Amino acid sequence: MLSQPIQVSFNLPSGAEVVIETGKLARQADGAVTVRQGNCILLATVVANKEPKEGQSFFPLSVDYQEKFGSAGRIPGSFFKREGRLSDYEVLISRLVDRALRPLFPEDYFCDVQVLITLISSDPEVMPDALACLAASAALAVSDIPIKEIISEVRVGRVNGQYIINPTRTECEQADMDFIVAATEKNLMMVEGEAKECQEEDLVKVLELAHNAIRVQINAQQILRDKKGVTGKRDYPKPPSDENVQQKVAAFCTDRINEIARSASSKEQRTDAFAELKKALIESFGEEVDDTTKSLAKKYFDDLQWELVRNMILDEGKRLDGRTLPQIRPLSMEVDILPSPHGSSLFTRGETQSLTTVTLGTPLDQLLIESAAKSDYSKFILHYNFPPFSTGEVKPMRGPGRREVGHGNLAMRSLKQMMPGNEYPYTVRVVSDILESNGSSSMATVCAGSLALMDAGVPIPKHVSGIAMGLITRNSDKKYAILTDILGDEDHLGDMDFKVTGTRDGICGVQMDIKIDGLSMEVMREALHQAKVARLQILEVMYATIPAARPEVKPHTPRMEKIIVDKEFIGAIIGPGGKVIQELQRETNTTINIEEVGNTGEVSIFSVNKEGLDKAVAKIKSIVMVPEVGEVYDAVVKGVKEFGAFVEFLPKKEGLLHISEISWKRLENLDGVLKEGDKLKVKLIGIDNKTGKFKLSRKVLMPKPEPGKGDDNSNK
Repeated sequence: MLSQPIQVSFNLPSGAEVVIETGKLARQADGAVTVRQGNCILLATVVANKEPKEGQSFFPLSVDYQEKFGSAGRIPGSFFKREGRLSDYEVLISRLVDRALRPLFPEDYFCDVQVLITLISSDPEVMPDALACLAASAALAVSDIPIKEIISEVRVGRVNGQYIINPTRTECEQADMDFIVAATEKNLMMVEGEAKECQEEDLVKVLELAHNAIRVQINAQQILRDKKGVTGKRDYPKPPSDENVQQKVAAFCTDRINEIARSASSKEQRTDAFAELKKALIESFGEEVDDTTKSLAKKYFDDLQWELVRNMILDEGKRLDGRTLPQIRPLSMEVDILPSPHGSSLFTRGETQSLTTVTLGTPLDQLLIESAAKSDYSKFILHYNFPPFSTGEVKPMRGPGRREVGHGNLAMRSLKQMMPGNEYPYTVRVVSDILESNGSSSMATVCAGSLALMDAGVPIPKHVSGIAMGLITRNSDKKYAILTDILGDEDHLGDMDFKVTGTRDGICGVQMDIKIDGLSMEVMREALHQAKVARLQILEVMYATIPAARPEVKPHTPRMEKIIVDKEFIGAIIGPGGKVIQELQRETNTTINIEEVGNTGEVSIFSVNKEGLDKAVAKIKSIVMVPEVGEVYDAVVKGVKEFGAFVEFLPKKEGLLHISEISWKRLENLDGVLKEGDKLKVKLIGIDNKTGKFKLSRKVLMPKPEPGKGDDNSNK
């Protein structure tokens, strides 16, 4: 018999109730909870091994978020009709939770931890990603797995100037700011989101509102934990330590590490120098040194390097490559460097380089994005690739990983703010291939993507640039340093990774991970200001490279023309079983897409050949043309009778050309005058009000003979 479940609840500022429950489902997991808002229910479970794997030297946390299609009464659209590998959408939510949870665990905790979050019931108006981290944290809170603090996440949207905590799906679609923020009771942990050129103070406002809402959710988790009776956390094996080895490492390496750090060398030179020093360190312990001592020596070496480089930056304001704290690495930008893509650019910043291409496709190329709640099509796609040679490594190529999905999404959300609306007919795909990487290749993707879009003639109104900021702090004297355009090494040794994208007029995207306690809003404001200065510096070079989108697409880009027709003509253009449109596409070598919008049809015609495009446009216009009395048309004789000829003067439009309207000369019959298949010009002279039949004339287009010169009606 099931035990009585334990519940706590709280209300969002909107009044919506959120209920957290434990003790009913998945009771063999170390921790399991459900989180419910409306009809949206998430199940979160967490399990941790009691012992680390032998030789484990890092924390193996895995977080997977998955949406069951049955939660919304839907069947997956895949061939197998079951949920398979995580979609990009699910990967992105998994990353949001992972980045928030990871700093909660002790630094010496190396046991495998698996967090699974599953959407088991969907609500069309409740965004489950805003509840996923709350569910994961609550599952950890009711377990005995050792975590230092409880956290939560909320979404903040701004709709019509009003800030909303966990807005509905409908409200999100109208928002000009959309951010997800994670925090403990005292400190911010993670920020990610997008905005339509918001100001720095707007972002600070979002962080403050989010933190207040998060504290309410943390309190609810604490109450749930107390109700469950969790009084302590499990003990775990600590990794070995040896103070003598640590002292030997310090004595052998301190001066040499300082020397390498101050050499202002390149990444490759610096990496080789540190590797040689580490090798010499291990050799200094003698040939009989055991594996445990080797492992400890390497760990203490990394720790010492981390500490000494940080102190150099804080005390001397000097960085590994010799730059000052706010200095950007050398910039180089080119556009139109590849002949065949529709747009291309090469962006280089220091030792980070992105080769980016833009392809313009038809509406048939749109990307289907499926979630449990709904299926959407996107006309703007951005893919980010990070091959191993970009860092001088050899690794198997296994397709895009979670990091690549996350970096690509940040760049996509940033550039999307400047993309034209649905009236723009092209589907746009941006692909960023990272050729070199030493710090913030995602921001290089934003800059390169903006350049390539303008090179392709996509009408974006402004350039978007991005910059990665770092932060190094020291608790002993409260000293800190904000770094602009961080290196890969600085990202590793820093306390904050803060990426900001935007135009000259405001912020378009943000991604921030914080690894320390006590980040004040004053430091945040300073980092945002320093990022803005750098963003504007990069934008100046981008505008100098290509100041505006090209007025025309390139010659080899598919040409497009859009025709708006009445809804009633859509069927005529398509034809029975698609016969008309398929034949038209084959004859003209075009791609034709029809979309019903309200009471109209939007017909988009694409072709790389202008002649084919013009031919298809003319044909469609003739199909949808409404016959007008007094207009002249090219006609074809379809049948000949004693009293006249039936002619087709518009597609599917036939009328009678009476024998009396063929010529000014009186005709007894049509023998030798007209035959089936003849082409001629006719004028529409009337439409019968009762029958709707068309009355046509040929003779009115001919000169009328003078009386007595062949005019049989001259005596009338």
